[in-house]
Amino acid sequence: MNMTVSFSTFERLKSKGVASYKSGEYLAAKTYLVDAAECMVEMAESAKTAEARRQHEELAAELVDLAKDCDKLHQSPREAKARQREKEGDSGSAASDWIVRDKPTIGFGDIAGLEDVKEEIRLKMIYPFAHPELAKRYGISTGGGILLFGPPGTGKTMIAKAIAHEIDATFFVVSPAQMLSKWVGEAEQNIQKLFDAAKAEPVSVIFLDETEALVPKRKSGSSTVMQRVVPQILQELEGFDRTSDRALLFIGATNKPWMLDEAILRPGRLDAKVYVDLPDAPARYRLLEIYFDDRPMADDVDFGTLCDKLKGYSGADVKNIAQQAAQLPFMEAISGSEARSIAMNDVLTIIERTPPSVHPSDLIRYEKFAESGK
Repeated sequence: MNMTVSFSTFERLKSKGVASYKSGEYLAAKTYLVDAAECMVEMAESAKTAEARRQHEELAAELVDLAKDCDKLHQSPREAKARQREKEGDSGSAASDWIVRDKPTIGFGDIAGLEDVKEEIRLKMIYPFAHPELAKRYGISTGGGILLFGPPGTGKTMIAKAIAHEIDATFFVVSPAQMLSKWVGEAEQNIQKLFDAAKAEPVSVIFLDETEALVPKRKSGSSTVMQRVVPQILQELEGFDRTSDRALLFIGATNKPWMLDEAILRPGRLDAKVYVDLPDAPARYRLLEIYFDDRPMADDVDFGTLCDKLKGYSGADVKNIAQQAAQLPFMEAISGSEARSIAMNDVLTIIERTPPSVHPSDLIRYEKFAESGK
């Protein structure tokens, strides 16, 4: 590309590329973005410092990645329509187009077992809302941050919804993919929009699943996007008033707590860390009752025996086993056999075929993090 490189030239090309991308004009977008990346590469070669050179090169790489997406998106009419709707709407004025608001109907009574976890959450998060005058008298703040960590399939999302239900809060649920926009500088804006929307409600719960994807440990070689996003989240967490009438809870959930940036685990951010372990015996029994409810069961099915057999299984594992056990007599029936109830042997057969999804060595690592926070 033969041209006199200047920052204004780069900005013009980048702006046209992003605008074309958002409007679904992917072929034009690719041309502009590639030209903008080449501009930035040339600017990197003439940069006066190593740090400036590194930043220019990383920005060029981001633009090249975005240009590569254009070929794929050019073949996707659904994506083009979505971008057109974004263009026609006022996407910069509110977060309502991409943030899901909800009023959960699931309470703690709907969650099997985990009584110690529930009580810990009540003490740290719910009781201050239920008894505001006493909380104020004793200097107990409302709102704050909580990290739910533990093996996959243990009900962390359900717990987050139950917390919102118990305090009658508006539930905001977002994923890292929604927050981490490809647009330069837009990820930080998305984070600010999210918190602004939550602060506008009387009581809010922000739930972020897979928190480690959005707030990973920062390293010297981290992308410039993450170098900006992590401080923005930390700033928002520290910025809301925990003594105001508009209280806000931030709940993070992760299966990999050791991958989180240490800064988000400090006091004033994710104040409480709650280990959501595999279901205990009473919880497994209740899960069996829930997942076999409304299914025809033979008289020989013994939930007590099954409960012992399922030690080490997650709630998601139990649900999967119930579904597969029900498929055995179902397949027999559609093959011409007389319809029968689910028998004890059906469930035991599936258990023998299905090992627990969580390895014992993983549990050791979770327990170590629960003790040391590392």
